[in-house]
Amino acid sequence: MKSLRLALFAFLMSAAAFAQSNPQKSFDELKALAGTWEGPVTTTPKAPEIEGKTMHVSLRVTSMGNVLVHEMTSIGRPDDPLTMFYLDGDQLLLTHYCDAGNRPRMTGKSSPDGKTTDFDFVDVAGSTKYGHMHHATFTFIDADHHSEEWTYMLPGDKPVRAHVDLTRTK
Repeated sequence: MKSLRLALFAFLMSAAAFAQSNPQKSFDELKALAGTWEGPVTTTPKAPEIEGKTMHVSLRVTSMGNVLVHEMTSIGRPDDPLTMFYLDGDQLLLTHYCDAGNRPRMTGKSSPDGKTTDFDFVDVAGSTKYGHMHHATFTFIDADHHSEEWTYMLPGDKPVRAHVDLTRTK
């Protein structure tokens, strides 16, 4: 009887862990962010060209619910990167269409509490002469607030992190 209870406990724990890391669930949480957002950016180390600026983020579900399009802009900056989030089999992926002229891919995993989705670098297409996006983290606060942290890897493997606290505007 004791071994049966132990086996049942192990099964329930593994099922709970699987449910929490389910790529579909993570993708659905990201799609719930559809709308427009804005918030200030902070950088580490300080990047004066964007530090303290207000970032505008648009998230839109498209392709019959199969893709989430993320667009980030800031007044006075010419950059306008696009990021596509999608499922590929049992993986949550993103492809970032970078202003540096390359397309890094990352794979996402949710934290056990479901409040954070981290994206880790898989590969990059195109030149990395000017660097490339290397990591992203989305933290879900509530229906009208989330944060994003993007890590850009400069040549020589020097990371620059940009953190944006976002508030829904629509």
